[in-house]
Amino acid sequence: MSKNPAYLESKNHYEILDGLRGVASILVVTFHVLETYSGDRFHQIINHGYLAVDFFFVLSGFVVAYAYDDRWGKMTQWDFYKRRLIRLQPMVIIGTIIGAILFYFQASGAFPLIAGTPLWKMLLVMAVGFTMLPLPISMDIRGWQEMHPLNGPAWSLFFEYIANILYAVIIRKFSKTLLAIFVFLSACFLVQYLVMGPQGDVIGGWALDKTQLHVGFARVLYPFFGGVLLCRMGKLIHIKGAFAICSLLLIIIFSIPRLGGTKDLWMNGLYESFCIIILFPLIVYIGAGGTMTGKYSTKICKFLGAISYPLYITHYPLIYLHMAWVVNNKIPMGPGLLAGVGLLIVSVAVAYASLKFYDEPVREWLKKRFLMKKAG
Repeated sequence: MSKNPAYLESKNHYEILDGLRGVASILVVTFHVLETYSGDRFHQIINHGYLAVDFFFVLSGFVVAYAYDDRWGKMTQWDFYKRRLIRLQPMVIIGTIIGAILFYFQASGAFPLIAGTPLWKMLLVMAVGFTMLPLPISMDIRGWQEMHPLNGPAWSLFFEYIANILYAVIIRKFSKTLLAIFVFLSACFLVQYLVMGPQGDVIGGWALDKTQLHVGFARVLYPFFGGVLLCRMGKLIHIKGAFAICSLLLIIIFSIPRLGGTKDLWMNGLYESFCIIILFPLIVYIGAGGTMTGKYSTKICKFLGAISYPLYITHYPLIYLHMAWVVNNKIPMGPGLLAGVGLLIVSVAVAYASLKFYDEPVREWLKKRFLMKKAG
């Protein structure tokens, strides 16, 4: 017997969208480095850097619809799940392993539970982390109540998987009109939380409790399925310099200081609503309609796109380590930020090494093992 591809080969990528995902990932790492020196959510440096997650959700919805909307006659739901697992899960595992290796080096006043966590419990948390199943707060080993305490940002992958399942089970079958209604209601859900909720921002989603699950679903439903709708609408915006313009817009959006202070929370909520509901889809629209003409700019976008997901899902154990070092040694901001620059460089290097020496070979093996159908 020979083996042939199960169905259509991978489609061409939107190079600018890949590049923008990389830009957002680098901004996330920068935000997290600077967050060590932020007093609270009202005094963050690169204040809205956490909105990168919501931008990722818009991108994911757009790309999933582009890749799979016209393939359901050639694949089953299980085929879809296999493809998504092969794309995402290997890096979840390596990010969790890195978190486990560095865990005990992160002991500090910032993470009060680490010192008292036995090895068996940490290894159990690591094993559960491989599956993406969320841990209850009772299994917290850090003190931050994260559903993935070895690698905090994995919470967003948990909601990404939920969105993928909703898409495959039912929402892919929606007409454009019905999808638009669903997206509108999801936008209302998001605005209600942001403008009338207790925080005035979308920070959260990483704990397995009622409040955090509310935040997580508010964050994923509109962006992801808004991205799906955006792809189905088809018409794109074509402008010159799309990558540079969109990158600058992201930097500006993430850097705007907190609005309204501690009293007028609705002002910041309104700003974030505008960013997530209007600006992020607009940026994706412009990015998808743009083209790369320069040799080097194309290479830059491809590189940024390649490292974007590995960087996002592997950098946070290094952030934990940096935060513990700063807290334990009372490092002032100057030397700390210099070390933060080194952390960013190391994070990119770890992401690239993980991609080339682990993720790509593993995914290639998994594709051959699970995505190739036998033909007699």
